Amino acid sequence: MFKAVGKYVRAVWYLVTFRIDKASETLRMNPGVISANYDRIIDEKRSRINQYKDAISAMIAQEENKKNKLKTLTEEVEHLEKLKAGAAAKARQVAAKYSGDAEATRNDPEYQKCQTAFRDFSSTLTEKQARIAEIEADLEQLMQNVNGHKLQIQTQLRDLEKLAEEKHDAVATVLSAREEQQIADLMTGLSEDRTSEELRELRELRQKASAKARVSRELAGLDTKQAEAEFLEFAVNSQANDEFDALIGLTETKETDDNGPEATRIPEA
Repeated sequence: MFKAVGKYVRAVWYLVTFRIDKASETLRMNPGVISANYDRIIDEKRSRINQYKDAISAMIAQEENKKNKLKTLTEEVEHLEKLKAGAAAKARQVAAKYSGDAEATRNDPEYQKCQTAFRDFSSTLTEKQARIAEIEADLEQLMQNVNGHKLQIQTQLRDLEKLAEEKHDAVATVLSAREEQQIADLMTGLSEDRTSEELRELRELRQKASAKARVSRELAGLDTKQAEAEFLEFAVNSQANDEFDALIGLTETKETDDNGPEATRIPEA
């Protein structure tokens, strides 16, 4: 029993699902719904493109920041190069005072100061040059990515324009297909055109009206015939009563043959 109930429930569910699917398909085939769905898809795609643009704009801003950073580092490197060269020049000047005496030169505090500054400048310069190389590599990759995304967004913008054209073409195609289907259905007698049904209803109403009028006419003629039949029946009964009275002798037979036309003359005043 439970299996039978389960099969019945499943059958009902399949039937309801089928009807919903058919109704959904019919609704989706409506030209207005198709147009609205295309508009929704176009809006969603335009929104994604705008988000894509924002992301690319952020990448471009990052690219500009890296360029500015690279410019600053390059200027710093140039400045360090000058400082380094200045420290070396000052050390050579100190060494010149000692006429080539290396030990005396190294022991000179001014020389040691120049030597320390030269090492610091060299170390800092090496770090900044490495940073410059890193930023230049990042910039190259970033510019390639930005250019690639620009091409992608141009392609999506063209697709968006095509979608707007496709929308009108899809609506026109559905309308044309619907007209062709209605014509084909009319030819095969499968059409559900409301016009044909309305014509049938109008013709039925006209036939009913004609039938009512005919019935009314027939009923009117029947009343006349009934009245005539009553009059005839009264006349026959009256004549039979007169004859019976005459037979019994209750009435006198009037002379009609001798008097002639005088019997029917209206007396003069």
